[in-house]
Amino acid sequence: MIVVTTPTGRIGRQVLDRLLDTPGPTNPGIRVIVRDPARLSPRVREHVEVVQGSHADPAVLTKACADADGVFWLVPPTPTADSMEGHFRAFTTPLCEEIRHGRIRRVVAVSTLGRGVARNAGQISASLAMDEAIEATGVHYRALCAPFLMENLLGQAESIRDAGMFFLALTRDRVLRTCTTGDIAATAARLLLDDTWTGQEDVPVVGPDDLSPDGMAQVASEVLGRAIRVHRTGSADYKATAMRHGTSEAWAQGLADMVTAIDDQGFYGIDAPSTPESAPTDFRRWCHDVLKPAVQG
Repeated sequence: MIVVTTPTGRIGRQVLDRLLDTPGPTNPGIRVIVRDPARLSPRVREHVEVVQGSHADPAVLTKACADADGVFWLVPPTPTADSMEGHFRAFTTPLCEEIRHGRIRRVVAVSTLGRGVARNAGQISASLAMDEAIEATGVHYRALCAPFLMENLLGQAESIRDAGMFFLALTRDRVLRTCTTGDIAATAARLLLDDTWTGQEDVPVVGPDDLSPDGMAQVASEVLGRAIRVHRTGSADYKATAMRHGTSEAWAQGLADMVTAIDDQGFYGIDAPSTPESAPTDFRRWCHDVLKPAVQG
């Protein structure tokens, strides 16, 4: 039995689709934890077991993890939370209890680059603390370590379409490693379907590009057939913008700390080697397949 958290989220939905697309006897049973089952597609509801609730709820997690061989784990962002660290801890603590009670054999989790380097990095620090807590249980564990997600730009599709501009609180001419959620999902599904691995390892998921934000804008310009430029915002402006959109001050500060750490400490930069085996999709292909339809639609 494989348990999938966040099955209606951007990554979890793709993990679930890939598991369901696996034919025949190699596909084990699948169980999902979901707050609102109505958001699941008819195909999913027909082929998986559904446990309704939050995977931060110990009772829900215990029910879902009965006889679980593997768990896909992702802590969902909650921008209204009053503590980023506390939010990650509220999800991770029940998981660790389930592991200690022997109900889970393997965990595949979405994490981040920056282990051993990132300091005071907001969401990144909270994610790395999650890894450490899970690893302390001794469970077989794979942390999928991603850099900047290309899909982060989709929230700016309107600005790209109307103003020919996107905004990043990062140095414009410094390499920013990226990857796609699709490649994260593919790597997660492959690991969840493989019952031979043991131990604990980081699995970097880093795309093939050596692009800076300026370079990303140039590629987007070529794909979209119009001039696109990037504007660098300061971390204070980034925090203020997040709060204007309803984010709590604590969460907004965590986001500001994250982008400051990425820029200052460089763990999403050129020193992070690409991993084409886990992240083959380049930025140009993503712009053509995903960004262009979003901007034109």
